[in-house]
Amino acid sequence: MLSKKMEKAINDQINAELFSAYLYLSMSAYFAQKGLPGFASWMHVQYQEETFHAEKFFNHILERGGSIELQPIEKPVNTWKDTMHVFTETLKHEEYVTKRINDLVDLAIKEKDHASNSFLQWYVNEQVEEEDSVNDIINKLNLIGNQAGNLFMLDKEMGNRVFTPPTAV
Repeated sequence: MLSKKMEKAINDQINAELFSAYLYLSMSAYFAQKGLPGFASWMHVQYQEETFHAEKFFNHILERGGSIELQPIEKPVNTWKDTMHVFTETLKHEEYVTKRINDLVDLAIKEKDHASNSFLQWYVNEQVEEEDSVNDIINKLNLIGNQAGNLFMLDKEMGNRVFTPPTAV
């Protein structure tokens, strides 16, 4: 059974994951409106991942006998200076999510909630992957600079990403 502190913290994380999804959906719309369908698609996959993450937390609470308390989702930003700005903001956001996950792990340890600690290790690993993926895109954007042709080539590459829910979670 979840402690009340852990239950509240995970309910808060569900809200944070749904906000992340909302933010990435906003970024997807931004790129679609700018004529960059590959970047829009990449962000839409991010949206799908974040909703998957929220559902995992949702199910964890229920599996542990806790109660779900959904909260209002904050309105996300919907304008950025350029593609690089979107990805630097994405990296900042993923670093924020990483901190939140680490705080949940710390709470699970403090509460001696071994089941939640084990569950959260998937998210710890996922966040390493998320930050690395965004850093890779930032590095590519730095390499191509403001060259439109290269941006369109990268856009085509970005469109190849698809969401595949993990099978062993």
